Amino acid sequence: MIRVATRCRVIIDNDWAGDPDGLVALAHHALSPANRIVAVTSSLTNPMFGPPAGMAQRGSELAGSLLRALNLADLAEVDSGPDTTFTGKPRGNPAAQAIVEAAATGGDLPLILVCAGPLTNVADALLLDPGLASSLTLAWVGGAARNEEEYNYFTDPAAADFVFGNPELAIWQFPAETYRQVVASVAELDHSLQNAGPAGRWLWEHFNSLEVPDFVQFGPLWCLGDSAPLAVTGLDGATSTFTETGTAPQRRTYTSVDSRLVVADLAARLRMLG
Repeated sequence: MIRVATRCRVIIDNDWAGDPDGLVALAHHALSPANRIVAVTSSLTNPMFGPPAGMAQRGSELAGSLLRALNLADLAEVDSGPDTTFTGKPRGNPAAQAIVEAAATGGDLPLILVCAGPLTNVADALLLDPGLASSLTLAWVGGAARNEEEYNYFTDPAAADFVFGNPELAIWQFPAETYRQVVASVAELDHSLQNAGPAGRWLWEHFNSLEVPDFVQFGPLWCLGDSAPLAVTGLDGATSTFTETGTAPQRRTYTSVDSRLVVADLAARLRMLG
Protein backbone atom coordinates (compact mmCIF):
# COMPACT_ATOMS: atom_id res chain seq x y z
CA MET A 1 0.00 0.00 0.00
CA ILE A 2 0.92 3.65 -0.35
CA ARG A 3 2.46 4.73 2.94
CA VAL A 4 -0.04 6.84 4.91
CA ALA A 5 1.37 9.34 7.40
CA THR A 6 0.00 9.45 10.93
CA ARG A 7 -1.91 12.70 11.38
CA CYS A 8 -3.14 12.64 14.97
CA ARG A 9 -3.23 10.85 18.30
CA VAL A 10 -6.64 9.75 19.59
CA ILE A 11 -8.18 8.91 22.94
CA ILE A 12 -11.39 6.95 22.40
CA ASP A 13 -14.21 6.98 24.95
CA ASN A 14 -17.51 5.20 24.42
CA ASP A 15 -20.28 3.20 26.07
CA TRP A 16 -18.98 -0.05 24.60
CA ALA A 17 -21.70 -2.16 26.24
CA GLY A 18 -24.41 -0.21 24.38
CA ASP A 19 -25.05 -0.07 20.64
CA PRO A 20 -22.33 -2.17 18.90
CA ASP A 21 -21.60 0.47 16.25
CA GLY A 22 -19.14 1.85 18.81
CA LEU A 23 -17.09 -1.34 18.62
CA VAL A 24 -17.05 -1.13 14.81
CA ALA A 25 -15.73 2.43 15.13
CA LEU A 26 -13.04 1.24 17.57
CA ALA A 27 -11.91 -1.42 15.10
CA HIS A 28 -11.89 1.16 12.29
CA HIS A 29 -9.73 3.57 14.31
CA ALA A 30 -7.38 0.74 15.21
CA LEU A 31 -7.00 -0.28 11.55
CA SER A 32 -6.42 3.29 10.32
CA PRO A 33 -2.75 4.28 9.96
CA ALA A 34 -3.64 8.00 9.86
CA ASN A 35 -4.36 8.03 13.59
CA ARG A 36 -2.65 6.48 16.62
CA ILE A 37 -4.71 5.34 19.59
CA VAL A 38 -3.12 6.37 22.89
CA ALA A 39 -5.93 5.38 25.30
CA VAL A 40 -9.35 3.70 25.34
CA THR A 41 -11.90 4.28 28.10
CA SER A 42 -15.41 3.02 28.84
CA SER A 43 -18.44 4.97 30.03
CA LEU A 44 -21.85 4.22 31.50
CA THR A 45 -24.74 3.11 29.31
CA ASN A 46 -28.27 4.42 29.06
CA PRO A 47 -30.80 2.49 31.22
CA MET A 48 -32.49 1.38 27.96
CA PHE A 49 -29.77 -1.29 27.82
CA GLY A 50 -30.74 -2.60 31.24
CA PRO A 51 -29.68 -1.79 34.81
CA PRO A 52 -26.53 0.35 34.52
CA ALA A 53 -24.64 -1.27 37.40
CA GLY A 54 -21.55 -2.99 36.02
CA MET A 55 -22.12 -1.89 32.42
CA ALA A 56 -19.08 0.42 32.19
CA GLN A 57 -16.88 -2.48 33.30
CA ARG A 58 -18.68 -4.78 30.87
CA GLY A 59 -17.87 -2.26 28.14
CA SER A 60 -14.20 -2.29 29.13
CA GLU A 61 -14.14 -6.06 28.80
CA LEU A 62 -15.78 -5.95 25.36
CA ALA A 63 -13.42 -3.28 24.04
CA GLY A 64 -10.41 -5.08 25.48
CA SER A 65 -11.47 -8.37 23.91
CA LEU A 66 -11.83 -6.70 20.51
CA LEU A 67 -8.41 -5.03 20.78
CA ARG A 68 -6.80 -8.36 21.61
CA ALA A 69 -8.50 -9.87 18.55
CA LEU A 70 -6.87 -7.05 16.57
CA ASN A 71 -3.47 -7.97 18.09
CA LEU A 72 -3.36 -4.73 20.07
CA ALA A 73 -2.81 -6.22 23.49
CA ASP A 74 -0.94 -3.11 24.64
CA LEU A 75 -4.22 -1.15 24.41
CA ALA A 76 -6.46 -3.90 25.77
CA GLU A 77 -6.43 -2.65 29.38
CA VAL A 78 -9.45 -0.38 28.95
CA ASP A 79 -10.23 1.81 31.98
CA SER A 80 -13.87 2.10 32.96
CA GLY A 81 -15.70 5.05 34.46
CA PRO A 82 -18.57 5.05 36.95
CA ASP A 83 -22.05 3.69 36.25
CA THR A 84 -23.58 6.92 37.54
CA THR A 85 -23.95 10.29 35.85
CA PHE A 86 -21.79 13.39 36.39
CA THR A 87 -22.01 14.81 39.90
CA GLY A 88 -19.99 18.01 39.46
CA LYS A 89 -17.69 16.91 42.28
CA PRO A 90 -14.29 15.17 42.09
CA ARG A 91 -14.55 11.41 42.42
CA GLY A 92 -12.48 8.33 41.77
CA ASN A 93 -12.85 7.71 38.04
CA PRO A 94 -10.14 5.50 36.47
CA ALA A 95 -11.30 6.42 32.96
CA ALA A 96 -10.97 10.15 33.67
CA GLN A 97 -7.53 9.57 35.17
CA ALA A 98 -6.49 7.60 32.08
CA ILE A 99 -7.61 10.47 29.83
CA VAL A 100 -5.58 12.97 31.86
CA GLU A 101 -2.49 10.74 31.85
CA ALA A 102 -2.70 10.07 28.10
CA ALA A 103 -2.93 13.80 27.39
CA ALA A 104 0.04 14.49 29.69
CA THR A 105 2.37 12.26 27.65
CA GLY A 106 2.46 14.95 24.97
CA GLY A 107 3.75 14.54 21.43
CA ASP A 108 4.15 16.39 18.17
CA LEU A 109 0.83 15.24 16.72
CA PRO A 110 -2.46 16.92 17.69
CA LEU A 111 -4.54 15.05 20.26
CA ILE A 112 -8.23 14.36 19.60
CA LEU A 113 -10.52 12.93 22.27
CA VAL A 114 -13.17 10.99 20.36
CA CYS A 115 -16.29 10.45 22.47
CA ALA A 116 -19.26 8.71 20.90
CA GLY A 117 -21.26 8.22 24.06
CA PRO A 118 -22.25 10.25 27.10
CA LEU A 119 -19.69 12.87 28.15
CA THR A 120 -19.42 11.61 31.75
CA ASN A 121 -15.75 10.60 31.64
CA VAL A 122 -14.81 13.74 29.71
CA ALA A 123 -16.51 15.96 32.30
CA ASP A 124 -14.82 14.12 35.16
CA ALA A 125 -11.44 14.44 33.42
CA LEU A 126 -11.89 18.20 32.96
CA LEU A 127 -12.84 18.47 36.62
CA LEU A 128 -9.78 16.45 37.62
CA ASP A 129 -7.42 18.55 35.48
CA PRO A 130 -8.82 21.86 34.18
CA GLY A 131 -5.65 22.32 32.10
CA LEU A 132 -6.73 19.35 29.98
CA ALA A 133 -9.04 21.61 27.97
CA SER A 134 -6.21 23.42 26.23
CA SER A 135 -4.29 20.24 25.33
CA LEU A 136 -6.78 18.51 23.04
CA THR A 137 -9.80 18.79 20.77
CA LEU A 138 -13.02 16.95 21.65
CA ALA A 139 -14.77 15.22 18.75
CA TRP A 140 -18.21 14.33 20.11
CA VAL A 141 -20.93 12.22 18.52
CA GLY A 142 -24.03 13.57 20.21
CA GLY A 143 -26.60 16.27 20.67
CA ALA A 144 -29.02 17.48 18.03
CA ALA A 145 -29.69 20.70 16.17
CA ARG A 146 -33.38 20.16 16.71
CA ASN A 147 -34.87 19.82 20.17
CA GLU A 148 -35.05 16.06 20.48
CA GLU A 149 -34.06 13.47 23.04
CA GLU A 150 -30.77 12.48 21.48
CA TYR A 151 -29.34 9.40 23.21
CA ASN A 152 -25.79 10.51 24.05
CA TYR A 153 -26.85 13.90 25.39
CA PHE A 154 -29.78 12.69 27.47
CA THR A 155 -27.84 9.79 29.00
CA ASP A 156 -25.96 12.46 31.00
CA PRO A 157 -27.10 16.02 30.21
CA ALA A 158 -25.27 17.48 33.21
CA ALA A 159 -21.95 16.20 31.85
CA ALA A 160 -22.67 17.58 28.37
CA ASP A 161 -23.61 21.00 29.74
CA PHE A 162 -20.46 21.10 31.87
CA VAL A 163 -18.20 20.14 28.96
CA PHE A 164 -19.76 22.58 26.50
CA GLY A 165 -19.58 25.30 29.11
CA ASN A 166 -15.78 25.09 29.26
CA PRO A 167 -14.45 28.23 27.55
CA GLU A 168 -11.01 26.70 26.87
CA LEU A 169 -12.13 23.52 25.09
CA ALA A 170 -12.15 23.14 21.29
CA ILE A 171 -15.09 20.97 20.19
CA TRP A 172 -15.98 19.31 16.90
CA GLN A 173 -19.58 18.14 17.26
CA PHE A 174 -21.28 15.52 15.11
CA PRO A 175 -24.99 15.95 16.01
CA ALA A 176 -27.72 13.41 15.34
CA GLU A 177 -28.65 14.93 11.99
CA THR A 178 -25.08 14.32 10.83
CA TYR A 179 -24.03 11.03 12.42
CA ARG A 180 -27.23 9.34 11.23
CA GLN A 181 -25.99 9.87 7.68
CA VAL A 182 -23.32 7.20 8.24
CA VAL A 183 -25.07 3.97 7.32
CA ALA A 184 -24.26 0.60 5.79
CA SER A 185 -26.63 -2.00 4.49
CA VAL A 186 -27.08 -5.00 6.74
CA ALA A 187 -25.92 -7.25 3.90
CA GLU A 188 -22.76 -5.17 3.37
CA LEU A 189 -21.94 -5.17 7.06
CA ASP A 190 -22.69 -8.87 7.43
CA HIS A 191 -20.46 -9.80 4.50
CA SER A 192 -17.62 -7.46 5.51
CA LEU A 193 -17.46 -8.72 9.09
CA GLN A 194 -17.71 -12.43 8.32
CA ASN A 195 -14.79 -12.19 5.90
CA ALA A 196 -12.45 -10.13 8.08
CA GLY A 197 -10.51 -12.71 10.06
CA PRO A 198 -10.83 -13.31 13.81
CA ALA A 199 -11.56 -9.67 14.69
CA GLY A 200 -14.25 -9.38 12.03
CA ARG A 201 -15.86 -12.61 13.17
CA TRP A 202 -15.69 -11.33 16.75
CA LEU A 203 -17.68 -8.25 15.68
CA TRP A 204 -20.08 -10.32 13.59
CA GLU A 205 -20.84 -12.66 16.48
CA HIS A 206 -21.37 -9.68 18.79
CA PHE A 207 -23.85 -8.10 16.38
CA ASN A 208 -25.71 -11.36 15.93
CA SER A 209 -25.94 -12.09 19.65
CA LEU A 210 -27.63 -8.80 20.52
CA GLU A 211 -30.47 -9.30 22.98
CA VAL A 212 -33.36 -7.09 21.87
CA PRO A 213 -37.06 -7.07 22.79
CA ASP A 214 -39.36 -9.14 20.57
CA PHE A 215 -41.04 -6.01 19.22
CA VAL A 216 -37.77 -4.66 17.74
CA GLN A 217 -37.58 -5.21 13.99
CA PHE A 218 -34.42 -4.47 12.02
CA GLY A 219 -34.54 -2.73 8.67
CA PRO A 220 -32.12 -3.12 5.74
CA LEU A 221 -29.76 -0.38 7.00
CA TRP A 222 -27.55 -0.17 10.08
CA CYS A 223 -26.44 3.20 11.43
CA LEU A 224 -22.70 3.42 12.05
CA GLY A 225 -22.97 6.87 13.60
CA ASP A 226 -20.09 6.33 16.03
CA SER A 227 -17.80 6.15 13.00
CA ALA A 228 -18.56 9.75 11.96
CA PRO A 229 -15.36 11.18 13.55
CA LEU A 230 -13.28 8.85 11.33
CA ALA A 231 -13.87 11.52 8.69
CA VAL A 232 -11.44 13.78 10.60
CA THR A 233 -9.20 11.26 12.39
CA GLY A 234 -8.55 8.17 10.29
CA LEU A 235 -9.38 9.91 7.00
CA ASP A 236 -9.55 13.57 6.00
CA GLY A 237 -12.33 16.08 6.56
CA ALA A 238 -11.91 17.66 3.13
CA THR A 239 -15.19 16.15 1.89
CA SER A 240 -17.14 17.06 5.04
CA THR A 241 -18.96 20.31 5.75
CA PHE A 242 -19.33 22.23 8.99
CA THR A 243 -20.26 25.52 10.54
CA GLU A 244 -17.81 27.22 12.83
CA THR A 245 -17.94 29.75 15.63
CA GLY A 246 -14.99 31.32 17.40
CA THR A 247 -11.30 30.85 16.83
CA ALA A 248 -10.03 30.22 20.35
CA PRO A 249 -11.30 27.74 21.20
CA GLN A 250 -12.60 26.41 17.90
CA ARG A 251 -16.20 25.19 17.93
CA ARG A 252 -17.35 23.26 14.87
CA THR A 253 -20.67 21.61 14.14
CA TYR A 254 -20.38 19.13 11.31
CA THR A 255 -23.37 19.29 8.99
CA SER A 256 -22.33 16.43 6.71
CA VAL A 257 -19.72 13.71 6.54
CA ASP A 258 -18.82 11.60 3.52
CA SER A 259 -20.65 8.44 4.51
CA ARG A 260 -19.54 6.62 1.35
CA LEU A 261 -15.90 7.35 2.12
CA VAL A 262 -16.15 6.22 5.76
CA VAL A 263 -18.07 3.01 5.01
CA ALA A 264 -15.95 2.13 1.95
CA ASP A 265 -12.72 2.63 3.92
CA LEU A 266 -14.05 0.42 6.71
CA ALA A 267 -15.01 -2.31 4.24
CA ALA A 268 -11.60 -2.15 2.51
CA ARG A 269 -9.68 -2.36 5.77
CA LEU A 270 -11.79 -5.27 6.95
CA ARG A 271 -11.13 -7.09 3.66
CA MET A 272 -7.39 -6.54 4.07
CA LEU A 273 -7.64 -7.78 7.64
CA GLY A 274 -9.38 -10.93 6.41
